[in-house]
Amino acid sequence: MSRIKWFVSLILLLALTLLTASAFAQDAAPEVLVTADWLEQNLEDPNVRIIEVSVNPGVFERGHIPGAVNFVWHTDFVNPLERDVVSAERFQELLRGAGVNDDTTVILYGDSNNWFAAWGAWIFNLYGFEDVRLLDGGRVKWEADGRPLSTDSATFEAGSVTIGEADDELRALKPEVLSIVEGETLASLIDIRSPAEYNGEIFAPEGVQELAIRAGHIPGALNVPWGQNVNEDGTFKSLEELQVLYGGLGVDGSQPIVTYCRIGERAALTWFVLHELLGYDVALYDGSWTEWGNSVGVPVENPAGTVWGGQ
Repeated sequence: MSRIKWFVSLILLLALTLLTASAFAQDAAPEVLVTADWLEQNLEDPNVRIIEVSVNPGVFERGHIPGAVNFVWHTDFVNPLERDVVSAERFQELLRGAGVNDDTTVILYGDSNNWFAAWGAWIFNLYGFEDVRLLDGGRVKWEADGRPLSTDSATFEAGSVTIGEADDELRALKPEVLSIVEGETLASLIDIRSPAEYNGEIFAPEGVQELAIRAGHIPGALNVPWGQNVNEDGTFKSLEELQVLYGGLGVDGSQPIVTYCRIGERAALTWFVLHELLGYDVALYDGSWTEWGNSVGVPVENPAGTVWGGQ
């Protein structure tokens, strides 16, 4: 081979390598996450809206990311009277009040490893909003990095976003879960609660109010605690690590998946990992254990053998 042909071949090989690396980088950093660096650089972008969704009262008022507005998950993202998600009409009203348009980029973040921010991302996706992303690491990492916080209340001109009907493919209801348990529907069930909850050793984490009168798990469900999805600083593990984690349990996206927890918020984090990061077909069973464990006539697996009242 002449030196010229060798040189051309080398250039083509390098170009192919760069294209492959670029494609991999896009796969490894999907536009459903933003870094703290990116967000700090885009705080003044008028097309970006930042929404905090935290569970602990008072954290937003103590200080929040500049320009952020506060959505309260148990009143803004759900129906406060019925056990259901927020209606399309109410959701549209909230978003317009926050200055959100159809082409707005919405960044969600919160405390507790983005549990409720991930629930918010599920709601946005449920209603077909195009560009919603999570702040990787959430509030904890933002504060740990020493980044700016504000106590000012942000106000915006009313937005014009239009919200349509909910996408039923992203949500699983109890009859659908029962059909999986009974073998009528082929899908994987993933219980993201702690092993103690899954095994029936405890009914729920200490201090919570929403309880079931039966302990244990849905028959056939795999137990993958939500914390296995994240690093110590709250950021998500790499795509390769996540694929190994779930692939080792036979969950590789080859069939639909349903995630659940106690009331749906922790399961939303796993839904985000599997659906948004890995691109699998995943629905969230937001009724979760507080519905299943309180239902009459549904099967329960309880390795610990606990009964009502923990006796």
